[in-house]
Amino acid sequence: MSTSNANFKNKCVTQVNCVFCGSLLCTRGMKAVLLADAEIELFSTDIPPNRTVDFVASCYSTESCKCKLRDIACLKCGNVVGYHVVAPCKPCLLSCNNGHFWMFNSDAVSTLNRLDATGQWKASLFEKNVGLNLLLWGDLPELEDSEDEDSESPSEEECI
Repeated sequence: MSTSNANFKNKCVTQVNCVFCGSLLCTRGMKAVLLADAEIELFSTDIPPNRTVDFVASCYSTESCKCKLRDIACLKCGNVVGYHVVAPCKPCLLSCNNGHFWMFNSDAVSTLNRLDATGQWKASLFEKNVGLNLLLWGDLPELEDSEDEDSESPSEEECI
């Protein structure tokens, strides 16, 4: 599924950091909910965070679905910060999803909303919604299949 899906294009892009050591994990995070249990919030990304996390242990499945999962840990401190959906099950693929297969546990990460390229304050037509221009998923360029997340951190001005 493309990240330009109408259901997700107005979601903010977040920077995701390890809560244990502060290390940058990804710059293309999205707040999401677990498909098998919408009460569980997490963050996801569409790009393998190859330079910031690594696999730990072996694949497993949960009782709620048959997806094959594998935990990922922060390369800097070694703490488990989430998991990768190695092989999604058919019901999860057919449900409304954002197409992301890299998940970060909300209690293992901290996040910052990223600003758009202008980094400017905005005011709505009715002056009620005054704030920063946040970077939205619909404004991100589509990625090539071979692209990995750049490990460079966005500048402080790009995040709030």
